[in-house]
Amino acid sequence: MRFNVSLILVAATFHSASAFTFTVPSKPRASVRLETKFASHPNGVTSDTKLSKRASSGDDDDSAANVAKAATKLASSINAIADNPFGKDEAVAVAMSAPLSQAADIDAVNDAPLLADIEMLSDMLAEVVKKENPAVYDLYTTFRRLGMKRAANPDDPTPFEEMKKLAYDISPHDALGVMKTFSIALNLVNAAEVHHRMRLVRKNEHADDTHHIGPLPMIEDSIRGTMEILLEDDGVSPDSIFAELMSQKCEIVLTAHPTEVNRKTIIRKYRNISELLAHLERPDLHPFERAEALNNLRGIIAAIWGSDEIRRVKPTVQKEAAGGCAVIESVLWDAVPSYLRKLDAQCRVTLGKKLPVDVTPVKFASWIGGDRDGNPNCTPAVTQEVIAHQRLRAAKMFLNDLNLLYSELAISSRFSPELEALAATIKKSDDAREKYRRVIGHLRRRLVRTVKDCEAKLQSLAKSPETLSAEAAFGALEGWEDVEPIMKTDDLMAPLKVIYESLVTTGFELVADGRVSDIIRRVAIFGLTLVPLDIREESTKHTLALDAITRHLGIGSYKEWDETARLSWLQSELTSRRPLFRIRDVENNLLGLDPDVIKTLMVFKVASEQEPESLGAYVISQATSASDVLAVMLLQKQFGMTKATGKLMRVVPLFETLDDLTGSPKQLQTLFGITSYIGSISGKQEVMVGYSDSAKDAGRLAACWAQYTAQEAMAKVADKFGVELTFFHGKGGTVGRGGNPALYRAILSHPPNTINGRFRVTEQGEMIRQNFGSLEIAERSLDIYTAALLRERFTKHVEPKQKWRDQMQRVSE
Repeated sequence: MRFNVSLILVAATFHSASAFTFTVPSKPRASVRLETKFASHPNGVTSDTKLSKRASSGDDDDSAANVAKAATKLASSINAIADNPFGKDEAVAVAMSAPLSQAADIDAVNDAPLLADIEMLSDMLAEVVKKENPAVYDLYTTFRRLGMKRAANPDDPTPFEEMKKLAYDISPHDALGVMKTFSIALNLVNAAEVHHRMRLVRKNEHADDTHHIGPLPMIEDSIRGTMEILLEDDGVSPDSIFAELMSQKCEIVLTAHPTEVNRKTIIRKYRNISELLAHLERPDLHPFERAEALNNLRGIIAAIWGSDEIRRVKPTVQKEAAGGCAVIESVLWDAVPSYLRKLDAQCRVTLGKKLPVDVTPVKFASWIGGDRDGNPNCTPAVTQEVIAHQRLRAAKMFLNDLNLLYSELAISSRFSPELEALAATIKKSDDAREKYRRVIGHLRRRLVRTVKDCEAKLQSLAKSPETLSAEAAFGALEGWEDVEPIMKTDDLMAPLKVIYESLVTTGFELVADGRVSDIIRRVAIFGLTLVPLDIREESTKHTLALDAITRHLGIGSYKEWDETARLSWLQSELTSRRPLFRIRDVENNLLGLDPDVIKTLMVFKVASEQEPESLGAYVISQATSASDVLAVMLLQKQFGMTKATGKLMRVVPLFETLDDLTGSPKQLQTLFGITSYIGSISGKQEVMVGYSDSAKDAGRLAACWAQYTAQEAMAKVADKFGVELTFFHGKGGTVGRGGNPALYRAILSHPPNTINGRFRVTEQGEMIRQNFGSLEIAERSLDIYTAALLRERFTKHVEPKQKWRDQMQRVSE
C-alpha cells in the first residue's frame, strides 16, 4: 500500500516556534496527524512531537496502525534534530549562513534586528499604499492582521473564514492591488534577510575566540571551518590540504529559466534596499545621513509600488544573455577577487602558504545564447551575437580596470629585467621612464582595438542594437589603429604577470597584491570572453542532419541504421580525410536540405569561427547511445573543429531519463573502447546528469537512486579505461529539479569517487539572483562551493551495503 505524505510548514510570523505537520492518509476519510513543534531556548533547541489518529467508519485498523507506526518512527527522527550532534555553538554557527527559511525557529535575540528591519520596511510600504490607494491599504492591513491571528492559532477557523469572506467580496481591481502589496512585502522581507544573513555571520565572527583568526567565517561550510576540521579532527597535513585546493575545479554554469520573470531594474532596487540596510548600521552615521538613507528607502519602495514588477514581453535570448552578464558586471566582477583575497589570507593564516595569484578554484560558464534544445529563437546568428557581446563587455571592463591601474602605477625606478625587456618592445609611448605605464598603456590601446572590432562585428549582424563606442566610454586613446586586438587570454595575462613579478621582486609586494592581483584573477576566471558559452542541442537534431547527408550521398538512411551500423560508419568517417560535403554548398542550400538541418549544421560553422576560449562544452540532450557522441564529433570534424586545430569542443552526453541513466555505463564502455575516440579526448570525459527530467520520468526517490547508481557505475568504467571523468550536474533551484539549499552537505553526499575535486553545476535564473545577487552573498556562495569540494576530497564515504542497495531498489520501484 502506498501512502501520500504531505508536509505543511506552519510558522507563526514573528513568533518563536515552528510546527511541522505531517498528514498521512490511510483512507480518504482517515489520517494520522504528526505535529512537531520546535522552540529555541538559551540552552539549545527542543522539540515536542504529538501523534493523533483520526478514524472514520470502515477504517482499516491494520493500515492505520502501520501508518501510525511509520509516523512514530518519523517522529523519533524529527525529535533527533533537536539533539544537535555538533554542539550548541556549531549549530548556531551553521545557522548563521543559512537562509531564515531553512531555520527550525526564529531566534528572539539574533533575529530581532531582522524583525525590526521587516517592520520598518513594512511600515514604509504601508505609508506608500495608504497614500496611493486607501482602499487597498485597508484590505491589505485587514488580511495581514487575520493572517497573523491564524498563524498564532492554527486551530481557530475564524480568521480563515473571515479572510475567505473578505476575498469573496473584493473587486478585481482591489484584488490586484492587494496581491501586488503582498508581493512587494514578501520581496522586502527577502531583501532584509539578505542583509541579515551576513549580519549574523559578522556577529558570530566578532564573538569568536581570538585564536581563530582569518577573514572567512568560522563555520563548517566555509573554507576556514573546513580547514580547521581537516587539520584538527581528520589529521590532514597542511601540505595535502593546500595541494588539493590548488588542483580542484568548480565551474558554475549560468542558465536562463522561464520562471524568472522579474525585471532587472526591480531586482536592482531590492539589492539597493539590502545595501541601504547595511549602511544604516554604521555606528558613525550622522543623523542627517541616517535621515537621508531612510528617505532613499522610502523612495525606492515608492518606485517599486509604481512600477510593473514583471516582464510583460518574453525577453529575447540576447536580453537573457545580457541579464546573465549583468550579474557578472554588477556583482561577480568585484566578488570574485574579493573572495580570492580572503582565501589567500586564510591560506596564509591556517596553512602558512600563499595562494598563487592565477589559481582559480571557481570559474563560470553560461548556457544563455547556446542552449537551443527546445528554443527555436536560439539561432546560430544569435549565438554569434551573444559571443560578440560578451567579448565586447569583457574588453570594456578590462579597459576600465587598466585605466585605474595606469593612474596608480606611476613608479619610475626599480624594474625587473623581464619588465625592462617587455617595455623595450613597445616603440610608441609617451611613458619613457614610467615603464609600468608604458606596458599598461600599450595594453589599453590593444583593448580599444578589441572594442572597436567587436563593435564593428555587432553592427554587421542583423538587428544588432547600437553600441557605445570606446571613445564615448573611455575617452580617445591615440594609436589604437596601429596595434593588434587582444583575442586570447594569454595575450593579457602574460604582461600582467610580468608586472606582478616585477613589483614583487623589487620590493613593491604590497602594490602587487592590490589592483594588479585583482585584475590577474579576473583574467584567470573570466578571460576575454567573460564566460565561455556551452552549446546544447538534442540528439535527434544531429541524427536528422546526418540522415540528410547520407541520403544525399546515396549510401542509405542514417536514421534507419541500427547502432552497430551507425558506429561503424561514424568511425570510418572520423578517420577519413575526405569531407562529407562542401560547407559553401550548405550555406547556399545547394544540397536541397531541410531548413532545420541547415540550422543544425550552421551551428557548427559559427562555432568553428570563434576563438576556442569563447566556447565550453557541446552538450547532447536526450543522449541514448555512443553514436550520439560520435555524431557530434564527426560534425565538428567536418567544420575543422579537431584536436589538431585546437578548436575541438568537448562533447558531453546528457543522461536525463531513467532508461538513459541506467544504460549510461554501457554507453561509456562502448565509447572508451573506440581507439580514435580515446585519442581525441586526451584522457578526459565529461558527462552531464539530468535531475529535472529524471525526477519527472521516474519520481524523486527512484530518480535519486538511479542517479546515484549510474554515477557509481560510470566512475568505475572511466577508472577501468584510465579516463578522468567529470560529472556535470544539471540542477535547478527546487527539490524536484535536483536543487538542495544545504549545498555543502549535498556535495558531500554524492557517491564515492565521483567528484574528486572536479565539479560542474548549473545555476538557473531565479537561483542566480538568490546566490549571487549581492556582493556578500556571492562571496558566501563561492566560499561554500570551494569548502565543499575540499572537504569531499578527504571524506571517507560510507560504502552502501548490499542489503541497503536491495532495499533502495525495492523502495524506488
